[in-house]
Amino acid sequence: MSTGGTVHVVGPAASGRRVDVVVAELLGVSRSAAARRIDAGDVRVDGAPARRNRVLAAGDRLEVLAGDVPEVAAPPVPPVRYRDPHLSVLAKPPGLVVHPGTGHRGDTLVDALVGAGWPLAPGEDPERPGIVHRLDRDTSGLLLVAHTEEARAGLSAMLARHEVDRRYLALLAAVPAEPRGVVDAPIARHPGRRAAFAVVEGGRPARTRYRVLDRGEVAVAGTPRPVAAVACGLETGRTHQVRVHLDAIGAPVAGDPVYGADRALAAALGLERPALHAARLALRHPVTGADLVVTEPLPADLVAAWTRAGLAVPDVAPAP
Repeated sequence: MSTGGTVHVVGPAASGRRVDVVVAELLGVSRSAAARRIDAGDVRVDGAPARRNRVLAAGDRLEVLAGDVPEVAAPPVPPVRYRDPHLSVLAKPPGLVVHPGTGHRGDTLVDALVGAGWPLAPGEDPERPGIVHRLDRDTSGLLLVAHTEEARAGLSAMLARHEVDRRYLALLAAVPAEPRGVVDAPIARHPGRRAAFAVVEGGRPARTRYRVLDRGEVAVAGTPRPVAAVACGLETGRTHQVRVHLDAIGAPVAGDPVYGADRALAAALGLERPALHAARLALRHPVTGADLVVTEPLPADLVAAWTRAGLAVPDVAPAP
């Protein structure tokens, strides 16, 4: 933490605004850089460490301690597959975290959108403006972003009612026993591994549909190993849901060591991340009522893995 600094008494112009926004303007830096100063404990309100989402009031004493946190450039905005005044659909690349959290400040999708000046619905969590659902860091594919509060509320309600068709393509490290099925199993935090989730009695209800599209094999240390390509559909949206449910039926996503896929198989397939891709979104527009269908083909790294396994590369994600 830095020492010394300057004190600003909040006036009417800054009243009702977030700390990170006001600090960014005071310092002449990006909002992401201001947020890092706040997270480092370099900003206080009335003598107490501030939170970036605190709303200031007239008369508050805002203290910014001396020192600086190096500027971190926000990532570029991912490719836009659909955009209107109310919502967008983006093609998230693997490796991009969706919103700020522990260990990720300034390098997330939200930071990219804020840095580019995109309008984002504030929603209920100021850390996640515009975000109505998420993809895991290493999952690629389609993601909805809400620009207006009307769109955010509508999309959130539709997701809760299972009215958004979300389809995934996955390459599995084994072939499921049944060619088609529904995994209906509750999910909660893993009892022994804090960063993982598991099927746990009493967890939150979760349902995933799947269908085997093709079967193949890949040689691991000279031994053929069976693999499968599947289409999956979400009826709920729990954290890591597809990955947890496929592992629960004995066919984890290839390249996903968190949920049972071994590294030797991943290496044979050339995978450096779980082979999971959000390939299709279909919904009725929450504001205009128009039907909206967006598809995203497999990215190059997954096309290469499918090809190594002798699997047919699908053009779109069919119904599971």
